[in-house]
Amino acid sequence: MRIPFEYIGALQQENKILKKEVADFKSGERFKQIQREHQKLVDEYRRQITQLNLVIEGLHRDVKNAWKWCEEAYEDALKEQNASMKELKRALKEKDKERLAAEHDRDQALSKITGLCRENSELKTQLDDAQGRNKKLLAQLNRDYENSSIPSSQSRNRSKIPNNRECTGRKPGAQPGHVHHGRKKQVPTQTVCLPAPEDVAKDPDFKKTNKTIIKQLISIELILKVTEYQADVYYNSTTGERVHASFPNGVVDDVNYDGSIKALLFLLNTDCAVSIDKSQRFLSDLTGGKLKISRGMINKLCREFSSKTKTERKKIFADLLSSAVMHTDCTNAGVNGESAYVYVCATPDEQKVLYFAREKKGHEGVKGTVTEDFQGILVHDHEITFYKYGNAHQECLAHVQRYLKDSMENEPSLTWHRKMRELIREMVHYRNEHADDEHLDPKIVSDFEGKYQEILEKAKEEYILHEPSPYYRDGYNLYRRMQKYKTQHLLFLHDMRVPTTNNTAERCLRDYKRKQTFAMTFRSFESIEELCQSKGVLLGVRKNNPNLYTAVMEIFNRQYGA
Repeated sequence: MRIPFEYIGALQQENKILKKEVADFKSGERFKQIQREHQKLVDEYRRQITQLNLVIEGLHRDVKNAWKWCEEAYEDALKEQNASMKELKRALKEKDKERLAAEHDRDQALSKITGLCRENSELKTQLDDAQGRNKKLLAQLNRDYENSSIPSSQSRNRSKIPNNRECTGRKPGAQPGHVHHGRKKQVPTQTVCLPAPEDVAKDPDFKKTNKTIIKQLISIELILKVTEYQADVYYNSTTGERVHASFPNGVVDDVNYDGSIKALLFLLNTDCAVSIDKSQRFLSDLTGGKLKISRGMINKLCREFSSKTKTERKKIFADLLSSAVMHTDCTNAGVNGESAYVYVCATPDEQKVLYFAREKKGHEGVKGTVTEDFQGILVHDHEITFYKYGNAHQECLAHVQRYLKDSMENEPSLTWHRKMRELIREMVHYRNEHADDEHLDPKIVSDFEGKYQEILEKAKEEYILHEPSPYYRDGYNLYRRMQKYKTQHLLFLHDMRVPTTNNTAERCLRDYKRKQTFAMTFRSFESIEELCQSKGVLLGVRKNNPNLYTAVMEIFNRQYGA
């Protein structure tokens, strides 16, 4: 390996320098040099220390002076601080006084505000109560036959009941295609042949034709027919017995009235609801004052008719009991200022109707009626008592519609009642489009039931958001009722025999109420009972006989027990 010349030269130069330093140390020159340099440094440091000591002594003096000044300044500051503290304490006391006064004023203000808030809350509560009562009273005032069970006859605006029929633009009277019902010609009791006009009879140019024009003038005349029966009396000289011929049935008193007079007065008083006085006066006028029937006799006609139609009532009772569907309802009656009740049971076609007078309502009132033992479908209003009888039930949807309208008027912010009203109308129309012997489409019926439940769910949501007022809960109660009695509201969709309303029973009761309106009150419960017994048979007689008067006359001509 070859070492470079430059490297060897550098090493030789470094070795020469090191040998010189070693020689200097061995000779003591280097040590002396170092000692001289050290001494110079020591002298310099001592000089600096001396100068620093002088500076320190000057600083010590300055510190003493500064400390003395600080003590004097501290004492002055302390005095000023103590004075300031006294001033601050005095100001603090003033501030405390002001604070206490402010707190007192604040407490008084808070107390006043609390009182005002309490007064405001009380006033708000009173206002809410007043508004609620006003709303309730307004709802009561606005109730009529269209939105409640109040009959139209008791409506405050009865004379202003609007005609809901839409104008067709057609002329009044019979329309084209209408079957003409002309005046029926009667069998003439007298014929008058009118002579030809004198100028026609004398003119040889006029020849008589085979055509004759016939016009009738019909009049009515009440003829009083009196049959007097005379029976000679025979005396037995031996036994003293007196004997005469037997009089016909019904001829008991010196003066007797047959069924023709009784039927006329009975129908006027019972069927036409004419008062006893007016019926009495009317018959007297018809006979030129010859017949003046006593008020007592007219009053007893209902009892006689009832007594002679027991067989008919038993038959109607049995027919009602065996019918598949029956209407029932109840109304109030008055007996000497006290309450009584009248129940009605009727078939949907009104062929069979019975009335029952009762002194009590509820189950006591139902006892003894057809409803008590009825096993078919009962159609009624929402009367809880009736749910204990029958095998199935249909509630009157006409009442439900009126209640929904009442809810619409008093809860305008809600929507469920409007939707439900439209749905019921749609279901009823769909049902009415089908004959009684047809069957409804199960899918359509199922869709109707689904919509019914959806609307009830909507009602639930709306009443959660809008809590019902304590003064008007009819809408909410109706929703709960429709939820609970859904099956009883929709039975008509599953059985074509079932009507959608209880109008049949209401019409029958209206016939009774018409009589009660004129009678005002009855003097005894027996009077109501006899009227009810007569009314049911009378409706059946009207339905099943072409001439009501003749049929009633025949009933009065019956013998008791026949």
